Amino acid sequence: MKQSILTIAILTVASAASAQDHAAHAERPQPSTGGAAATTSNATSNQSMPGMDMPSMRSNASPSVKNESASVPDDSAVTSAHGHMTPQQMNPSPMQTNTAPEVASDSKSAQVMGPMPGMKMGHIMADMDGVFGPYPMTREASGTSWQPEDTPMEGIESMNGPWMTMYHGYVNVAYDHQGGPRGSKHTFAESMFMAMASRPLGNGTLGLRAMTSLDPTIGKSGYPLLFETGETANGHTALVDRQHPHDLLMELSASYSYNLGPDSSVFAYVGLPGEPALGPPAFMHRMSGMDNPEAPLTHHWLDSTHITFGVATVGYVWRTLKLEASSFNGREPDQYRWNIETRKFDSASARLSWNPTPEWALQVSHGRLDSPEQLEPNVAVRRTTASASYEHDIAGHPMQTTLAWGRNRHDPGITTNGYLLESAMHVRKDWTVFGRMEKVENNELFQEGEAQHGQVFNIRKLSLGFVHDFVQLGKVKLGAGALVSKFGKPTALDSVYGASPTSYMLFFRAKLAM
Repeated sequence: MKQSILTIAILTVASAASAQDHAAHAERPQPSTGGAAATTSNATSNQSMPGMDMPSMRSNASPSVKNESASVPDDSAVTSAHGHMTPQQMNPSPMQTNTAPEVASDSKSAQVMGPMPGMKMGHIMADMDGVFGPYPMTREASGTSWQPEDTPMEGIESMNGPWMTMYHGYVNVAYDHQGGPRGSKHTFAESMFMAMASRPLGNGTLGLRAMTSLDPTIGKSGYPLLFETGETANGHTALVDRQHPHDLLMELSASYSYNLGPDSSVFAYVGLPGEPALGPPAFMHRMSGMDNPEAPLTHHWLDSTHITFGVATVGYVWRTLKLEASSFNGREPDQYRWNIETRKFDSASARLSWNPTPEWALQVSHGRLDSPEQLEPNVAVRRTTASASYEHDIAGHPMQTTLAWGRNRHDPGITTNGYLLESAMHVRKDWTVFGRMEKVENNELFQEGEAQHGQVFNIRKLSLGFVHDFVQLGKVKLGAGALVSKFGKPTALDSVYGASPTSYMLFFRAKLAM
């Protein structure tokens, strides 16, 4: 019943968004030339089309692209051709920083036009400035983090006067089988829905974002996941071999960026909850990991602060560099997943991000989390992370790979490390394969009072899987997939976990898409 409710909910949202898009499309005048040529021509001449305002369109310094076709392709044809194309493939002109003086001097004058019929979200976003500065919007990921600019984007976008809105979401209904003596079986549904809105304001951009999940319906103890640890289900004992559910409210944030020039900006971001400047983009927002329905074992070494109840971030952007700092509440969410938590700001972090080319996104970050664990209130954690994400094509098929490292130094306590390597590739428009390798040093596999409590064990995991989107119904893609996982561990754990445990998941997915 819960899974049915979740699926119905996302279908209802998608239908409403589809109706809104259809009404907006009917009101807009249709262009008489090809979409790509019309976009370039209007952006270059800086002329507005009635009813088609688009905030912060990027100026293109290269010559206009010649219109080789006199007819406009229909929406379905263009959508099919653009399935998972990168922004550069979908926009034949090279992206440039806003170099035209008239664009740099007045960002409002860059509101040239809205999306052309059949244009994919990634194409539109590649031509638009980001929420946090004058760079392509495709660079932005979760919170204030960056991803490669070439990352393909999926979702639903629309224009409402000066506001640009975007929606993304999914529901995974999974059968989870974790092997070995500590394993178990469970059927559950995990989900995420995100809505974003931005508009020009003064010499900058106002951004709003909301993200929700119905994960609390899974139950306080979450779903089975061998060697996963972190957080609590009852406030007394730690979750072990289970992935905790996410809160109903994953993000409610607002931001404002102010352009200092054609290639620099300053910004402020606040969220309750929100995501501080610490770690790579959260795993469900990385193209290299978002199709995998399992949470990574390295989650609490890399990106567990993606739901932080109280965060404020300020940052500076210059071309391909971003330096930012956050003050936030370091406590992880408690077992009550339906509410908003409030607590004083007691933690801080800083992150340096660099995207040297559209294919790469690099970051290094460090933070001090004061009392992050509810069950260990007198222990602080100093977390350091570094990551690199690489987006590229193999024979026209988009592929992204992320390599990440995280270190938790407990004060007082020990220091442990986590390592992640994950990739995903769109082998066809409707087929995706993915894999993840991890190694963690985990000292939380046994409860207090057990003989091996506090001992550090080196755990290794390899997961491989696929998902096939077999049909699209309006704005919703339906798909099915599977994954299998193998583990490496010390022989001292054989009596507890078995000699060679194997786990697998079978899942059905519904996600919003153009």
